[in-house]
Amino acid sequence: MNRKKLQNLAESLCRTAKHFNKIEVECLIKLFYTLVVEPSDRHAIVGLDRNMFRNILHVTFGMTDDMIMDRVFRAFDTDNDSCVSVTEWVEGLSIFLRGTLEEKMKYCFEVYDLNGDGYISREEMFHMLKNSLLKQPSEEDPDEGIKDLVEITLKKMDYDHDGKLSYTDFEKAVRDENLLLEAFGPCLPDIKFQLLIFQKFHLSNSFPDMASA
Repeated sequence: MNRKKLQNLAESLCRTAKHFNKIEVECLIKLFYTLVVEPSDRHAIVGLDRNMFRNILHVTFGMTDDMIMDRVFRAFDTDNDSCVSVTEWVEGLSIFLRGTLEEKMKYCFEVYDLNGDGYISREEMFHMLKNSLLKQPSEEDPDEGIKDLVEITLKKMDYDHDGKLSYTDFEKAVRDENLLLEAFGPCLPDIKFQLLIFQKFHLSNSFPDMASA
């Protein structure tokens, strides 16, 4: 990408990825093109496929939960074409790294709403909690403990008592207690990774070297 195209794209993305300045957006664009594999068909979409994106989440942001990483990929891939474009990359990272509480609540709810029906059901909570909790050696049935945890969670977060969480329930619960933002599994970068990233930004306006990680 030549300098003029880079600047034009950065200017355009600065209007939608509001938490980055133009220099940071340019760095993210350059980084994107170091990470993607150039398609053999010049008409093919240039983007990060699911496996490449999951590797970035794991290596750079310390994420380990397969189910959650898959959902994060889907949240970034807003046009559902099975790859993350440069626009989706920059706009997604804007919320992922520097989003407001409102933006992060919407993002986390989308990640946790596994079937996209607008609710987090008992079954979805069970699958996510079972997937994210460490397996403890015990004579008791671990599924029973997870079911109990789901009921405790519903009692705390299900304000309209309909047996599932709407976005309104989720938002109210998180505003009352911010720690509930990632109640069903870590889908935002670990704080130590965030600090490293922000430090890198502040020092040199560049981004961590994901390509060599």
